[in-house]
Amino acid sequence: DGRVSSVSVHQLIEQISYLNKAKMIDHVGGVEEGAYEIYNYVEKIIKQDILGCEMTEVEGKDLGNKEDSTAPEEEVFGDVLWDAHDEQEQMEAFQQASNSTCELGFEKYFERLNDLVAAPAPIPPLLVSGGPGSGKSLLLSKWIQLQQKHSPNTLILYHFVGRPMSTSSESALIIKRLTLKLMQHSWLVSPLTFDPAKLLEEFPRWLEKLSARHQGSIIIIIDSIDQIQQAEKHMKWLIDPLPVNVRVIVSVNVETCPQAWRLWPTLHLDPLNSKDVKSLISAECNSANVKLTKEQEKKLERHCRSATTCNALYVTLLGKTIACVGNTGDIDEVLLQCCQCQDTVSLYRLVLRSIQESLQSDKEKGLLREILCVIGVSHNGVSESELMELYPELTSAVLASLLHSLHKMCLLTYGCGLLKFQHLQAWEMVKLEYMEEGENVISAYRQKLVEYFTMQLRVLIVICLSFNSQDRVTWRSADELPWLFQQQGDKQKLHKCLLNLFVSQNLYKRGHFAELLSYWQLVGKDKSSMAAEYFDSLKEYEKSSEGEESMICLADLYETLGRFLKDLGLLSQAVAPLQRSLEIRETALDPDHPRVAQSLHQLAGVYVQWKKFGNAEQLYKQALEISENAYGAEHPRVARELDALATLYQKQNKYEQAEQLRKKSFKIRQKAARQKGSLCGFALLRQRALQLEELTLGKDTPDNARTLNELGVLYYLQNNLETAELFLKRSLEMRERVLGSDHPDCAQSLNNLAALYNEKKHYDKAEELYEKALDIRRRALAPDHPSLAYTVKHLAVLYKKMGKLDKAVPLYELAVEIRQKSFGPKHPSVATALVNLAVLYCQMKKQIEALPLYERALKIYEDSFGHMHPRVGETLKNLAVLSYERGDFEKAAELYKRAMEIKEAETLLIGGKATSRHSSSGDTFSLKSALSPNIFPEHGQR
Repeated sequence: DGRVSSVSVHQLIEQISYLNKAKMIDHVGGVEEGAYEIYNYVEKIIKQDILGCEMTEVEGKDLGNKEDSTAPEEEVFGDVLWDAHDEQEQMEAFQQASNSTCELGFEKYFERLNDLVAAPAPIPPLLVSGGPGSGKSLLLSKWIQLQQKHSPNTLILYHFVGRPMSTSSESALIIKRLTLKLMQHSWLVSPLTFDPAKLLEEFPRWLEKLSARHQGSIIIIIDSIDQIQQAEKHMKWLIDPLPVNVRVIVSVNVETCPQAWRLWPTLHLDPLNSKDVKSLISAECNSANVKLTKEQEKKLERHCRSATTCNALYVTLLGKTIACVGNTGDIDEVLLQCCQCQDTVSLYRLVLRSIQESLQSDKEKGLLREILCVIGVSHNGVSESELMELYPELTSAVLASLLHSLHKMCLLTYGCGLLKFQHLQAWEMVKLEYMEEGENVISAYRQKLVEYFTMQLRVLIVICLSFNSQDRVTWRSADELPWLFQQQGDKQKLHKCLLNLFVSQNLYKRGHFAELLSYWQLVGKDKSSMAAEYFDSLKEYEKSSEGEESMICLADLYETLGRFLKDLGLLSQAVAPLQRSLEIRETALDPDHPRVAQSLHQLAGVYVQWKKFGNAEQLYKQALEISENAYGAEHPRVARELDALATLYQKQNKYEQAEQLRKKSFKIRQKAARQKGSLCGFALLRQRALQLEELTLGKDTPDNARTLNELGVLYYLQNNLETAELFLKRSLEMRERVLGSDHPDCAQSLNNLAALYNEKKHYDKAEELYEKALDIRRRALAPDHPSLAYTVKHLAVLYKKMGKLDKAVPLYELAVEIRQKSFGPKHPSVATALVNLAVLYCQMKKQIEALPLYERALKIYEDSFGHMHPRVGETLKNLAVLSYERGDFEKAAELYKRAMEIKEAETLLIGGKATSRHSSSGDTFSLKSALSPNIFPEHGQR
């Protein structure tokens, strides 16, 4: 009821008010609602503050243009795809490695590392060596923290390699990540190859180029480099002379260090001395209030003298084992058992058995075994929710208890929300304890995971088809299933899995290009046959795609395929899917939509590689024009198009033009960085997200009304429509009170609310609000203003959706007028608007009105693109249908023949199959219409 329920709650609220890093969510209502609100808030904090994901800056944006306000990850790194999960994993690995408060006498090692940084170039990499568990990761992470504190101008790039065969040990991903980090800090946006062999080959050149741009030293640290798959082969760049301001430090296990690397300067970690052993054990015992006798301390000191018992991991584990016994157990008995363990693996075995003994039933012991084994055979770990689904008999209470024990005793840890083994020795112990039969047992557990993720994928695909959403196919399914099939040697199932378009798209979009390629190589397919199979799968999927959302999803799949083929060097085959993606986006969205600019940009990239510079220039310029209209002239997306054009001009030796564009792009990026607080923009987002809600509690002002509108947009983008509606209504009410009901800001709130009701399928409410917004904007704004154009477009589409075609006509006519005023009467965007209007007339059986519109659109397309362009062909096909319906069969045949000639010429040009029989010009024919017996398709509603 809005009242504080108890004294304790009141005290808690008072405490929270004094803390900077605490957030109180004041909620009145049902428990489920409250839980959902907290979930959303925590998710937002994780994405912004922990992962550093960019959210959208929504000021002044309309919800009706929702697609415009979400910028894909490529924005920061040009066209290179970035995986937030991989980056999060590295951040967590660094935090975990530096977790210990004990320094273990590292000062002498710090001095040696500092000497390396100060030494004159050239200098080979420094090798940090030691046995398993000797503290190499801890040493490096502690030293990184010191360097970051005392040498802020030094750029430190680190990579912590996890378990062998995990994603973190893939050489191509490591090199790509390091290159992108360098590019990010040097403000360089350039095309980067995805081909794993070229990526590894070109890294020394990138390092030379990017280090020259950095003012200060660069230190590259790779921990456990010997765990990288084929480390010596893939890390050849380490042998080459390094740039003068670059230092490299790598850590290895003594036993697995490649022979060639043993000649490098080496810092070997000595075994712990008795003082360090005592310090570590005391720290663990003190945390549990356990006091050891002098005799017990001496016994431990004598035990920890051999090479395998005086390393940091062994001693830490020993201390934890004793601390767990506490004051109630028999410490002498535990000491006796520990002293029989002569290495870390055997001590882990003792720890596991003590956990087993603490369990109350055989059922719980069996579940413990299942949890450890299934985590061990996975690619990157298993989540708690996945364990609950894999083992329905596993209760939350039992799982929480087991994980607490396993985590406390250094067996398991968390990474990217997944449970993994904290150390390689823990996994070795589990194999000895539970998998003595070898490969058969491992194969059985892998099969269990295969069945689980296969079932998940089936469910997800059904959801995708039902809700038209490709986002439901998670990174988990894509990460685990193909890898498991690879490990099982099941090529047939791996092949089938790869042809699941969403799995391959997920891997590719997260930059796991090398992994995807290795799977195809395993099933014995060369690049060309792989391309053909993907294309066939996409054409098959297209048959079942209906509705706008489904077609947008299809366009994304076509674009992913085109980019993948471009990265493979199959340029002629890459054009067809990218062209199809462009056609669908122009049809399903709008020819001036930013996603269309994205398609144009990708298609231009292929033509650049193909040395067809004229085609590329035209496409880049179109993409630039759309981006400027959608985002404004100083947006990072505009900078991306300027950079692309500059690179193109440079390739053509047009250095003056290239330099002008580069300067313009640099100014945009510089300004964006200043506004955002850092290059990636995380600082601004944090402040915005944490301050927005507090700002809404003030008095009625235009600024507070704008803030309420922004909050509504943020919640809308998170799909929290109920909360979004509350904020948008409050914004509208405040604006009407402060500014008057005819102010353009009120139109923005009306437009946003209308878009929200449209999303909720409350079409009557949406119609009323769009009409009010249009009325205000028509009176207040210039005839060619983008906000007016957006409202016109969305209301027109809504009328069409509601079957109110007579009401839609004047708006489609107005769209033609706006584009003529914005771009001139002969611009291709005007032609697209004409085609949209013509299609509407055809749906109303007004063929006479449609004919001149099609003819004018055809003339514009021919003048703009030439007589053999696909858009010309599609418009000819539209005219052929119109002539056929009017009974002019001879003219229809002539027009259709011309359209087919263009299609055949296009097919010959790209060296592949015909891209589609669908239109690329506006709404045109139904995207699902079948061919009539007389080969002419009928007009239908998109």
